[in-house]
Amino acid sequence: MSKFFRKSVFWGLVILLLFSLSLVAFAQEEMSELEKKTADEAFAKADKGQPDPDWKGKKFTIAVLASGPHGAISGPLYFWRPYWEELTGATYDIAEIPFGELQAKIFTDFATGTGNYDCIVGPSFFYGDYIANDWIIPIDKYFDDPRMPEWDRESIAPPIRELLQWGDNWYGFNNDHDGMVIYYRKDLFNDPRWQAEFKEEYGYDFPVSPVTWQEILDIAKFFNGKDWNGDGKDDFGITMHLKVGEQGFFNYIALAGSFVCMPAPGDDPAKITRYHNVFWFDPETMEPLINTPGHVKALEMLTELTKAGPSAMVGWGLGEAWDVFLRGNAAMCFTFGDVGTLSQDPRVSVVQGKLGVAPIPGSKEVYDLESEQWVTLEEPNLVGNKCGASWHGVISSYAEDPDMIAHFLSWQATPEINHWNVAWGWTGIDPGTTYDFLEPAGKAKIEDYTITGYDAEDITQFLDAYYTLWFEYPRSVPYLRIAGAADYIESLDIHMSEALTGQATPQEAWNRAAQDWNRITDQLGREEQKELYKEAIGYSGE
Repeated sequence: MSKFFRKSVFWGLVILLLFSLSLVAFAQEEMSELEKKTADEAFAKADKGQPDPDWKGKKFTIAVLASGPHGAISGPLYFWRPYWEELTGATYDIAEIPFGELQAKIFTDFATGTGNYDCIVGPSFFYGDYIANDWIIPIDKYFDDPRMPEWDRESIAPPIRELLQWGDNWYGFNNDHDGMVIYYRKDLFNDPRWQAEFKEEYGYDFPVSPVTWQEILDIAKFFNGKDWNGDGKDDFGITMHLKVGEQGFFNYIALAGSFVCMPAPGDDPAKITRYHNVFWFDPETMEPLINTPGHVKALEMLTELTKAGPSAMVGWGLGEAWDVFLRGNAAMCFTFGDVGTLSQDPRVSVVQGKLGVAPIPGSKEVYDLESEQWVTLEEPNLVGNKCGASWHGVISSYAEDPDMIAHFLSWQATPEINHWNVAWGWTGIDPGTTYDFLEPAGKAKIEDYTITGYDAEDITQFLDAYYTLWFEYPRSVPYLRIAGAADYIESLDIHMSEALTGQATPQEAWNRAAQDWNRITDQLGREEQKELYKEAIGYSGE
């Protein structure tokens, strides 16, 4: 090859690279302009209340997950700040806190009365400590306050609505709606070749719309270790984020619901009794349920699923697990709503137009705590989940001007602003209200999403799965919202990892967790914890 030819090739590649980068920059510029245009429209339409002139020039501080100015949950606070400053003449500082430090920093600030944080856009599992210590204020008084923008509380999916309330009062403002679903490659699931091979290997038709965990496991095992994407390397059946100290424990909770939560007899299968629809503790004794047979079998299932994917995922956070699926190397991904958004970004994803989404599967076997026996059902025991932080704003009891903060959080909760955040999924705010879902079940139009870059079929699958999870599943795993919730969950997280990495059997792991839980309960006061737990799950003793 001549020197001249090599130079020509080199400069040709440079020009091609620069051209490609310019196209990316141009596309990003166009998208930024579209973001601004649609945000301006949402701002114009949203109710603004009647801001108090006395707020002008004032400032408060919001503590939030550290994700940066264009990252999940923190990003919208940066994005909308100039709009709220224009509206009120007030402003706010944003204090970003890494996930693993949230509890320590926020609880220390509250416990010492320091008051660094006037508002927390934080996780729902902090509520038990919030309420037990009077760290946040109820917000019902703002609903009829003419200064406040109006937001639609009835539109919120019932499982999420419960997280914003405690007893007879509201404490949280609508924002994010987290739950876990199964993402899959619909091109693989619908391929006649794989369907035929699956039936030959497993003896039943390929479950294109899987509804049980056993089906999910069979599919994961079937695709794991095969080069089904043709890149010359073995691919994976499923990917999950299971790193200790991250959010892998939510994978377990979402999976375990159908093995653990027995429906109540009678006309109301969702009724909470001592033995039905309970997950964490016996509400009469606060004895942990974590080491009962339903939980053990659920951990056995999660352990088997882990073997049908990359061995490294026991040490993966969210990003690593999502990346394997988005790059086209895993047939399924078990996670939050973020993958529905990320799958549409061609900079990180090759699965746009190939995305399938299934609501959380169930189990045909569920453990009956009352009879202490396994029960086999004709249909899967479908138990929804609100697994995740469902990040939303609460107001500190130490805030100097709670009314001003209530205005900001109410404005963010208005349908126009909240739905914009959902439709522009980089915000990390997932769908969970009737105005997020497509007509006729909801009020949204497909154009709300396709204009932001979603493939029409992908977003329809995504929204249908979440609508089913939020509005059609009859029951949901009770959320742990008692004092010390983060400590109980940390113990679950650590011992779950012991089982997944082969350091303990599932039974041994959960026996250790049960010991921890009893210790935590006794330290915090068993009777006090029991009363808080009953109130948190809505158990009346009947």
